[in-house]
Amino acid sequence: MLTNYLIVALRNLRKQKFYTLINILGLSTGLTCFLLIMLFVSHEVSYDQHHADAERIYRMDFSGTINGNEFITALMCAPGAAAMKADYPEVEDAFRFRTTGNWFVKRQGEQTTFKEENVINADPNFFTFWGIPLIYGDPETCLSRPRTLVMDRTTATKIFGDTNPVGEMVVLDNHLDYEVTGVYEDLPDNSHFQHNILLTMLDREDAESPVWMSFNFNTYLKLDPQANHQALEAKFPQLIESKMGPEIQKYMNMSLEDFSSLGNKAGISLIPLTDIHLHSDKLGDLSGNGDIKYVYIFTAIALFILLLACINFMNLATARSANRAKEVGIRKVLGAIRPQLIRQFLSEAILLSFISTVLAIGFVYLLLPAFNELSGKTLAFQNLLTPAFGITALVILIVVGLLAGSYPAFYLSAFQPAQTLKGKLTLGLKSGGIRSTLVVLQFTVSIMMIVGTAIVFDQLSYIQNKKLGFDKDHIIMIHDAWILDKKVKAYKAEALRDSRIQQGTVSGFLPVNTSNNNNIYFPGKTVSGDNSHVINNHWVDHDYLSTLGLTMKTGRWFSKDFPSDSTAVILNEVAARQMGFEADISGQYVSTYAGNNFDSVEVASYKVIGVVEDFHYKTLRDHIEPLVLHLGESTGYIAFKVSAENPATTIDYLRTLWDDFAPGQPFAYSFLNQRFNNLYKAEQQIGKIFGVFAFLAIFIACLGLFGLAAFTAEQRKKEIGIRKVMGASVSHIVNKLSWNFIRLVGLSFFIATPLAYIAMNRWLQDFEYRTQIHWWVFVAAGLAAATIAWLTMGVQSWKAARANPVNSLRNE
Repeated sequence: MLTNYLIVALRNLRKQKFYTLINILGLSTGLTCFLLIMLFVSHEVSYDQHHADAERIYRMDFSGTINGNEFITALMCAPGAAAMKADYPEVEDAFRFRTTGNWFVKRQGEQTTFKEENVINADPNFFTFWGIPLIYGDPETCLSRPRTLVMDRTTATKIFGDTNPVGEMVVLDNHLDYEVTGVYEDLPDNSHFQHNILLTMLDREDAESPVWMSFNFNTYLKLDPQANHQALEAKFPQLIESKMGPEIQKYMNMSLEDFSSLGNKAGISLIPLTDIHLHSDKLGDLSGNGDIKYVYIFTAIALFILLLACINFMNLATARSANRAKEVGIRKVLGAIRPQLIRQFLSEAILLSFISTVLAIGFVYLLLPAFNELSGKTLAFQNLLTPAFGITALVILIVVGLLAGSYPAFYLSAFQPAQTLKGKLTLGLKSGGIRSTLVVLQFTVSIMMIVGTAIVFDQLSYIQNKKLGFDKDHIIMIHDAWILDKKVKAYKAEALRDSRIQQGTVSGFLPVNTSNNNNIYFPGKTVSGDNSHVINNHWVDHDYLSTLGLTMKTGRWFSKDFPSDSTAVILNEVAARQMGFEADISGQYVSTYAGNNFDSVEVASYKVIGVVEDFHYKTLRDHIEPLVLHLGESTGYIAFKVSAENPATTIDYLRTLWDDFAPGQPFAYSFLNQRFNNLYKAEQQIGKIFGVFAFLAIFIACLGLFGLAAFTAEQRKKEIGIRKVMGASVSHIVNKLSWNFIRLVGLSFFIATPLAYIAMNRWLQDFEYRTQIHWWVFVAAGLAAATIAWLTMGVQSWKAARANPVNSLRNE
């Protein structure tokens, strides 16, 4: 029986080649989009699940409020891990790491140097905690001695070739000798932390710090299988009281109770390891985290596009029902019962779905490289070939077949044979109403996606053109300036002798993707716990203002004419307001602890000599935070303001000069405006993906519309013939045939407009500084959809209107 169903299904599909082609093209396009997005989504939700005991691992986060300033960080204090393991029996193990920035690595005795950016200091229990396999070395001891490191397979191969490097020596930054004690497998890219070299934690003095109010370490806990992390969190207030309470008394001159009574807070929380990638956006988070809302958005897009393709099938099947009415009548006269007819029509739908799925898998194979480039991921086609994805694809195939074929099957099988064989069947208002509803749904989704694409790109344009308070254009950043050591000032001075280079500054702080460096400051010369402020602080030189084009609000910038500026600071407007210095800075001071990471109670006071106008030194997703600038050495970058003409020759000059000052050392640079654009790479990718899938949604909707227009023209060919005989023009007939569909698109516009507004307004809430949602975006989207729909229908309508009326009226 099943074979018979399939044979008949194939025969019917071949008989209706035009509509079969439209259905297969629409379904395969929808399934291709669905599979690509599901590959992306499955990759996003799979982060860190490959780790052993992933469901038992949590990261410690710290949150606090000081004088109204709220903050939450993914970092913990140095003694936190040891205390958790020692004092809480539900904690089976604890682990810390600390990011260390860029290192230059070379094999001892060789000159070839490699820049490694993903280097961390890790506790000795790294491999036993995470269960990451070692290729060479002992997981128990490889990080248990000072000046030892392990590296991943790729890095080891790059430096040592295919030999076992354990016992070999490498030189870091030209002066630190380290022994290689292990090689581990490369981490998969769906890990929230990526590193290729691990340095032992034993080389860090601050790893042994007893201070609880300094946060520098990512700290993870592995809980006992029977432990409840929420029950453990409930014990943390006592931990804060016993460990941080004495330090608050020491540094704030008040008890924890008094500190809390002023509205200040301190808290420790746990976040599951597998939630970090999609649910964590905190200070100290590692770069590259995703966002759960985009997973929801893309999943919705995938389902909507698949639904559009299914709607096409349902629409065309019901529209063509009159053509199959006699077939149904004859089958019923010959003894076919309704369940058999339903199975027959469902078989056709599932067969069509199968063909479309096979084609979709082929399209995914061809389009995956382009999609990877679009999404910024490295998704593998092999993930579609796993048993889990195979079962998922089979389920999708059946569900899509049933979804697309269920209504036509039940609808067609209900025809009465007497009516169908006498040719008295009419489709009725119900069938037309359902088709109209489905068309409206298709274009509602399509218009919403067009609006979403337009608003995303409008926000990106707003970001590009917003005044940031500094000059981002024509700024070349020379990386790793610390390599020049004492020659950094000489390099800068020599570079400035070239007429193409206008200004230059040496600083580790540049207002693009800068690191957080918070400290607690107090107005005046004394420490007062009831007037403390958590403020970003950075070090700059005398030329920072002129190079980056900052503007002073009041006072002055650092000057070489004032040696006392070494103990002076400049505030931004937000910091000045918080400190109460907005009206007048004359004679004002700020104070902080002189020691590093609260290792000293000595207070250092700094004279406020100026207030700089606020500038965006973080992303436009965040409000401008308070900032204190100190005069001092910080040699992360050298930034040069250069002329706009032929920057390539300027870069060549700076590279040649670098080779003179630092022979054999890698030269790296970037443009400040490019780094600024990279801050919004996720939004750029979202805009492109929205645009592509909006186009595909319109394509699928118009594909169905094209089929419906062809069917309508076929059904109304006699009417068209009569109208032409009566003198109707081609344009009149085209408009007559198209008008009903245009009305449906108009209805879609009125439904899509409020829904798109609500959705995109919510998306824009993630930006502290954002564009307005303009009315013309919706009008333009509606007109675009209507124009595309009219052109789609116009082709078939024009063809029908141009036909010879004699052919349609011959039998009348």
